Amino acid sequence: MPMKGRFPIRRTLDYLQQGDIIFKNKVKIMTVNYNTGGELSDGARKFVFFSIPQIQYKNPWVQIMMFKNMTPSPFLKFYLDDGEQVLVDVEGKERKQIVQHVKKILGKPDEVLEAEAQAKLRASNPANFGPKKYFLRECICEVEGQVPCPGNTPLPKEMTGKYRAQMAASQE
Repeated sequence: MPMKGRFPIRRTLDYLQQGDIIFKNKVKIMTVNYNTGGELSDGARKFVFFSIPQIQYKNPWVQIMMFKNMTPSPFLKFYLDDGEQVLVDVEGKERKQIVQHVKKILGKPDEVLEAEAQAKLRASNPANFGPKKYFLRECICEVEGQVPCPGNTPLPKEMTGKYRAQMAASQE
């Protein structure tokens, strides 16, 4: 991807992965109301420019809508799955303050994020196998380099018990 346009670093994977805010599962829609001019909307403009791409990357299930120049004061509004609405006033706040406040009220705590990461690591371990609902593989035969299941692919006759028994009987 060419590095063209305003602040192209925002579109790099490294930048997008640095985002701090991962919303709780109950957050479904986020709206950002801000003005393109004025001193009071400066933090909201920078929040939209720098932080929204990271939030979109980290929270693909959340719909994010931006409304420009439709309100006298900037604010964020979150719609939760139970119909509740959370209104956050961002008038006169800096971008970092907005990020910290949103993370504090609607972001997942660090303990929950660590527990989810551990569960994901445990589930994605290639040594584990079982029902597809819980594991990546159902059988050890799905691992590359392992002997295939005899139900799917016939084994070489040297590996079957019947052939070995016949060979042992013929040698006696």
